Amino acid sequence: MPSRNTSAVSAPTGPLSPAAFVDLHCHGALGHGFDDADLDGVRTAVDHHRAHGTATLLLSLVSAPLERVARRLGELTEMMPLLPGVAGVHLEGPFLAHGRRGAHDPAALTVPTVEAAERLLEAGNGIVRSVTIAPELPGAPDAIDRFVAAGVVVAVGHTEADYDTAAAAFDRGARLLTHAFNAMPGLGHRAPGPVGAALARDHVVLEVIADGVHVHPVVMRTLFDAACDRVALVTDAMSATGLGDGVYRLGGLQVEVRGTRPVIAGTDTLAGSTLTMDRAIASVVAAGVSESAARAAASTVPAALLA
Repeated sequence: MPSRNTSAVSAPTGPLSPAAFVDLHCHGALGHGFDDADLDGVRTAVDHHRAHGTATLLLSLVSAPLERVARRLGELTEMMPLLPGVAGVHLEGPFLAHGRRGAHDPAALTVPTVEAAERLLEAGNGIVRSVTIAPELPGAPDAIDRFVAAGVVVAVGHTEADYDTAAAAFDRGARLLTHAFNAMPGLGHRAPGPVGAALARDHVVLEVIADGVHVHPVVMRTLFDAACDRVALVTDAMSATGLGDGVYRLGGLQVEVRGTRPVIAGTDTLAGSTLTMDRAIASVVAAGVSESAARAAASTVPAALLA
């Protein structure tokens, strides 16, 4: 497998201006999802987030059968030169734990293998920048090794992993925790789980969806107190972002938005958010975090992860 080609990647360089935010985890906006939108749709969604301060973002894809993910990566590879500010793709699946799948189609989930990793790396031809993996799944250690060797940021997430299993993944080179506290065991005083494993390792960055719904303000402030320079604000924004209440789609699932709160239709399961990065910063500051720390979490911290 050739080394990662960065010629089509617009990664952040130099100091970021106060509004030059970096979003590691974003699925779309204004009715367009990155899983299936055409070039104009992707550009429209990206421009919406840019209008709210995001200068650089990853296009997050939800779980789908491997062949479909590979096909979409091929499409996005062709679009990338026409999408300034897009630094690549984040694969949020399909290597996720069934019981912690959240808003991912259970029929699309599969176990990680080196062969699957190779297939996606080849299809992406350098644009795969991040991948979320549940490290307790069969084959996960070898798949993590392959992605790490290719220069991909491996994130632990959508997982049933205990502390030891998550810690082992981080010690193999995983560097990110996908939306901390969500879709994983909690931070227990005797069972610290993935969050505890991430906090205990200085090279790991912890994503937070700061919409006031996914994580309580007290917990957000506590996380910043524990690891201020390792928190990255993300939107996890889906196609309903920038629009009103209604019915939308996230991958193959129907999503209902009620008062900016997206849930899988007929359930209370959260399905991403309708957040923008400027609102995320405001939410964190309202929780008691300094504005400088909040802005770093939306800019320099995630930028360093992509460097």
